[in-house]
Amino acid sequence: MERESVSFPSTFVLLSFAEFPWLEMPLSAVVLLAYLLALVGNGSIILLSLLDPRLQTPMYFFLDNLSLLDLTVTCTTVPQLLANLWGPDKTIAAWGCVTQVCIFSCTSCTECILLAVMAIDRYVAICRPLRYTLIMRPWVCVQMAAACWCSGLANALLQATLTLQLPLCGTHTLDHFFCEVPVLLRLACGDTTANELALTLLSVPFGVAPVLLVLVSYTCIARAVLKLPSAEGRRKALSTCSSHLLVVTLYVGSGMYLYLQPSAKSSQAKFMSFFHCIITPILNPLIYSLRNKDVKTSWKRIL
Repeated sequence: MERESVSFPSTFVLLSFAEFPWLEMPLSAVVLLAYLLALVGNGSIILLSLLDPRLQTPMYFFLDNLSLLDLTVTCTTVPQLLANLWGPDKTIAAWGCVTQVCIFSCTSCTECILLAVMAIDRYVAICRPLRYTLIMRPWVCVQMAAACWCSGLANALLQATLTLQLPLCGTHTLDHFFCEVPVLLRLACGDTTANELALTLLSVPFGVAPVLLVLVSYTCIARAVLKLPSAEGRRKALSTCSSHLLVVTLYVGSGMYLYLQPSAKSSQAKFMSFFHCIITPILNPLIYSLRNKDVKTSWKRIL
């Protein structure tokens, strides 16, 4: 019974941004605004693709999945963060912490794979335009999206199982604004070698491989675009890829800065996580709306 009480506490304490008490109220306003913008922006992308037949293409199908991932991350982390910023109670129930660990592990890995799949879609559209509709058939797109979600779910189940088996020490205080695997590992009393090995090994298929696929895809795209005879054709081809490339840069860049630094300050890591988990879901629909003629035309048509 004693080991069980240590291993499975009933609550955790999320310090959030408690070291900056003067920042909590202004930050809560920013978080609330970001929450509403993420809900409206990503929800609008999904709604537009359902209402406008012109947006029912493989590219927008994958974009719908990206918006759904952003909505899931936002709805998992932001409500608890707002509760911590608004009140003196910084606790989160154990089941809530486990839920955040599972969902964040699933969505983060799913998004990495999905961004690589979206790069492959752009490669086929530009480098194999005559065979695009044959290769990217609806059922193939569904299978590719399902593979992204299933791989993320498998990773989440593995990481959660390994993490929850560890005995935890101390006051169960997490110096973060949400629960994730690396933060929980800092509280572990037992041997975390298996957990750290799993994180390292899984970073290859979920971190390194998607980035390499994106780089290879855009290298082939750049070579194909440079061979186009007209400047207008090159501009149009690049415009279809610029939004996705910018989203990849924001997500992968912030993720690499956050997780690959050997020793980052706690406050610095939290603010980078804030950008990665809360600001990025706002920017994704803005990037695809402001830089995409089809989305803007669909908005005007519906409004």
